[in-house]
Amino acid sequence: MPHTFAAADAVELAVVERSGFIESRHAGIAIVLAPDGTIAEKRGDPSALILPRSSLKPLQALACVSAGAQLEGERLALSTASHSGTDRHVAVVREILEAARVSEDALGCPPAWPGDTATRDELVRELRQPERVRMNCSGKHAAMLLTCVVNGWDTSGYLDPEHPLQAHIRDVIERLIGEKASATAIDGCGAPVYAMTLFGLARAIHRIGNSSKTSPFALHRAAGVLVEAVRANPWTIDGPGRPDTIAIERLGVFAKGGAEGVMVMVAPDGTTVALKMLDGSGRAATAVALRLLERHGALASADVAETMSKLPLAVTGGGKDVGAIRPAF
Repeated sequence: MPHTFAAADAVELAVVERSGFIESRHAGIAIVLAPDGTIAEKRGDPSALILPRSSLKPLQALACVSAGAQLEGERLALSTASHSGTDRHVAVVREILEAARVSEDALGCPPAWPGDTATRDELVRELRQPERVRMNCSGKHAAMLLTCVVNGWDTSGYLDPEHPLQAHIRDVIERLIGEKASATAIDGCGAPVYAMTLFGLARAIHRIGNSSKTSPFALHRAAGVLVEAVRANPWTIDGPGRPDTIAIERLGVFAKGGAEGVMVMVAPDGTTVALKMLDGSGRAATAVALRLLERHGALASADVAETMSKLPLAVTGGGKDVGAIRPAF
């Protein structure tokens, strides 16, 4: 039976090594689904309930599209993003808002500084303030506002879990995960986020990642278009030099990290990984997901090693690399 994720469900997934000494350990749960959807590997108990946080965004974006939001290319990809708030990201968010004919003030996400350091530094030099459009979830919120406008739904209360938009999103999520949401919480951006089993999240991402643009089913056609948009525009989903963008650019995976150590990833052959870190740290999540896909032959070892060398996994001492954050298997 599903139960809230607890320490007893977790196993060691990653370690932090400094000068040959294991300094820290990251425990968690993970599941790998083969291209045909069968369970290829379980680490810990994936029947435990988690909050997927931003790893839910592909499902929320699909719900918006299924409700009539006209999104494609960069706009569609950015609706699934936890972007770093660069000017390029913001320009696309503003395009979605313009299509909806609403202002930036309509965004329900809180004002924030951009995650991109260079962009933040420039705004500080200009004596600017945090903005809603810079918040990493603003693409998702812009897509939600567009969905409200095309359906004639009130935009002022679009984050209320009982709002028609959120009711539709929850219905689509439950169809994709193949189970009922166990609880409703409020995400960091103010939108509802739903508790589900890690297996349910993996099942949904597997369905999305293995969908075809030519499917006879509208939702699967939209999913095929969404995955293609993300793979064609990896800069949208995260940002320059950031883990999701690096993995997508170099390996052609479909990847979406979430707060509190959640990660989902689909290899080009359809093999799917979902994982959640017990301590909420995401610093090893991309590396663990890549290693699991490598273990199941979905990614070449040399390509994974090269990609990992580009991720922020180095442990430093005195300005030099003295160790690394690495998968524990």
